Amino acid sequence: MSKKKIGLVPKLIIGIIAGILIGSFAPEFLVKVLVTASSLFSAFLKFVIPFIIIGFVTAGIADLATGAGKLLGVTTGIAYGSTIVAGTLAFIVASLIFPSFIDPSVASQIGDPEAGMLEPIFTIPLSPMVDVTAAIVFSFTMGLGISALRNNDKGEILYNLFQEFQEIITKVLSTIIIPLLPIYIAGTFANITYAGQVWNILSIFWRVYLVVIPLHIVYLIIQFTTAGFVTGKNPLKMLKNQIPGYLTAVGTQSSAATIPVNVECAKNNGVSKEIREFCVPLCATIHLSGSIISVTSFAVAVLMMNGMDHGFSTVFPFILMLGIAMVAAPGAPGGAIMSALPFLPMIGIPSDGGLASLMIALYLTQDSFGTAANVSGDNAIAAVVDHLNKKWSKKADNKVA
Repeated sequence: MSKKKIGLVPKLIIGIIAGILIGSFAPEFLVKVLVTASSLFSAFLKFVIPFIIIGFVTAGIADLATGAGKLLGVTTGIAYGSTIVAGTLAFIVASLIFPSFIDPSVASQIGDPEAGMLEPIFTIPLSPMVDVTAAIVFSFTMGLGISALRNNDKGEILYNLFQEFQEIITKVLSTIIIPLLPIYIAGTFANITYAGQVWNILSIFWRVYLVVIPLHIVYLIIQFTTAGFVTGKNPLKMLKNQIPGYLTAVGTQSSAATIPVNVECAKNNGVSKEIREFCVPLCATIHLSGSIISVTSFAVAVLMMNGMDHGFSTVFPFILMLGIAMVAAPGAPGGAIMSALPFLPMIGIPSDGGLASLMIALYLTQDSFGTAANVSGDNAIAAVVDHLNKKWSKKADNKVA
C-alpha cells in the first residue's frame, strides 16, 4: 500500500503548533536549538534569493520575447495591468479594513519584533554572492539580451543555460527550501512565543484571512464582468465554466498542474483553440492576481502589526515591482512568496528573519485559494484576447478585400 503524503499546509500548521508548544513549555535550551536551526535556514535562504531572481526572471523574460508578436505584447500588458489593479485593490481594502482590528494599541503590544527573542547558539557567516539589486539588473539585462538574440535566430546556448539554471533553482526550492519551511516557521513561532507575542499575532491572522479570501472572489467577479462587457458573453456562465479549474487549483496548489483543466474551461467559454493554447499557459506564468492580493494584504498587515509605515507611497512601488517579480514565480506551491521575498526590503521588511517568516506562514496557509484565483483570472484574459484577435483578423481581412 502506498503511504499518503502530508501536504504542505498541514505540515505548516503542525510547525506553527509545535513552535508554540515548544516556546511555551520547553526548556530555554531546546528553544535555542530550534531557533538556531531556523537561523541557519534563514541564512541559506538569504544566500539563495539572488539565484532565485537570476534563474526565474532571466528565463521568464527570455521566454516572453518569443511567440505570437502582437498577441504576446497585448496578453502580457493585460496580465500585468490586472496584477497591478489586484494589488492596488488589496492595498485599498487592507488600508480601510485592517485598522479596525490592527490599531496602534495592538502595534504597541507587539512592539519591536526582535525584543525578548532568543539568539541562536551559533551562526554561520554565509553572505549572498551578489546582492538583490545586482541580481535584478543582471536578470533584466540578460533576459532582454537573450530575447533580442533569439529573435535573430541566435542565443540558444545562453537560453538553454538559463533554462537549466532555472531547473536547478526549482529543484533547490522543491527539495530543500519548501520541505524545511515548517522547521523554519516552527523556530520563528517558538521564539515569538518565548518572547510573549504569539497570541497578539495569532489574534490578527484569522481576521486577515476573512478579508483576503473573499477579496479573491470579488476580484474574479470583477475580471469576468469586465471580460463579459468586452466580449459580449455572459459573465455568470463563464464563471460557472471556470469552477473545475478553480477546484483543481485549490487541490493541487499549482498553476502549472491546472493548465490542462484550465484550457478545457477556456474551450467551454468559447475561446478559440489557438488562443486558449497560447494564452492559458502564458498567463499561468505571468498573471498572478490572486497571489498579489495575498502578498500585498499580508505585507500591509505585518507593517501595521509592527507600527511601520504602510502608506500608499511606500507600498505602491512594491506592488509595481511585485507585478514583475511574479513572472519569476515557479508554478509550484509557495512559488509566489519565494519570488516576493527579495522585494520585501522595499517596504521595510527584511527578506530573512521573523517578519519574513510570518509573511511565509500567512501566505502558504492560503496558497490554494490564491492559486485558484490566479488561474481562474487567466481565462477572463483569454476571452478578451480571443475577442481582440478575432476583431483584428476581421479588420485585416477587410483590408485585403
